[in-house]
Amino acid sequence: MMMPILRPFLAFSLLLAASQPLHAQSREIMQEGEIGVTFGAAHYFGDLNNDGKFNRPKVAVGIYFRKQFGDYVGVRLAAHYAQVGYADKYSSNAYQQRRNLSFNSDIWELAVMGDFNFFRFEPGNPEYQFTPYVTIGAGLFNYDPYAYLGGKKYLLRPLGTEGQGSAAYPNRQPYSPMAFCFPIGMGIKYNLRNNINVSFEISHRFTTTDYLDDVSSSYAGASAFTAGTPAYYLQDRSYETGSPIGEKGKQRGFSGQKDQFIIMEVGLSFALTSYHCPVVKY
Repeated sequence: MMMPILRPFLAFSLLLAASQPLHAQSREIMQEGEIGVTFGAAHYFGDLNNDGKFNRPKVAVGIYFRKQFGDYVGVRLAAHYAQVGYADKYSSNAYQQRRNLSFNSDIWELAVMGDFNFFRFEPGNPEYQFTPYVTIGAGLFNYDPYAYLGGKKYLLRPLGTEGQGSAAYPNRQPYSPMAFCFPIGMGIKYNLRNNINVSFEISHRFTTTDYLDDVSSSYAGASAFTAGTPAYYLQDRSYETGSPIGEKGKQRGFSGQKDQFIIMEVGLSFALTSYHCPVVKY
C-alpha cells in the first residue's frame, strides 16, 4: 500500500512527465568545469585584531580548477598566496596600545572546496549565465609570522617569544608553521561571453592555530631571554610605549580562540566544456 505522504509526489511526477514533449533532445554542450585565476585581498582576525576591524587588507592571489558535476554542484582545488598582518597600535583598546605587538605573515594555502550553485549555470546560454553560490571546504596552509626591529626583519617562530623551546617552559613547544583551515563563504558568478566567466567571492577561514600572529598565551618574562637579543626585545615591546608590562605569567594573548582570516577575490575563468551528440528520446 502506498504511504499517503508519497501520493502528492507521485502525482507531481506524473504531471511533470506528461508536460514534457514526446521528442526531446539532450544538451549538446556540457559544462565540465573551469580553470581560473583570482585577485583580491586578505585580512586577519585574532589576538591583535580581536574586535573584527577590517582596516588593514593585504594582497591575495590564487589559481583554481573546478570539476563540475551537473549544473549545481562542483568540486574545486584552489591554491592561494596571501599576506596578512596587524599591529596593536591600530586598536582602540588602551592595553593593546601599551602591549604594542605587531606581525606580518605570508600564507600559502591549498584547499579542496565544494561549490553549490543556487541557479542552473550554463556558459554560452544567455538564459543561464548568472548564479549566486555558496562554498565550503578544508585546506592546509603554511605561515611564518615576522616583525621588524630597527628596520630589520625577524622571523618570530624561531625566537620562541612566549618561551617555546626554553628550559624555563618545557611544556611550551615551538608551534608548527603548518595548520589546517576550513573555508566557508559565498559568491556570484557570471558568464561574460562564450567560455569566459567572472566571479566575486568572500570566504572566511577558520584555522587550527592560535599563532598566526605569534601571540597566544602569557608572557615568559624578560629573564627567560638573553638580554640584548632580538627575542628579548620582540617578546615584549611595551618598552616603546612606556615602562615594560611583560611580567612572567601575565596575559599576552587569548588562547581560547584560534586565529582566522578572510579572502575577498575577483576571479576570471575559462569554462571547460565537452560536446555530446544529441540523442532523441521517445
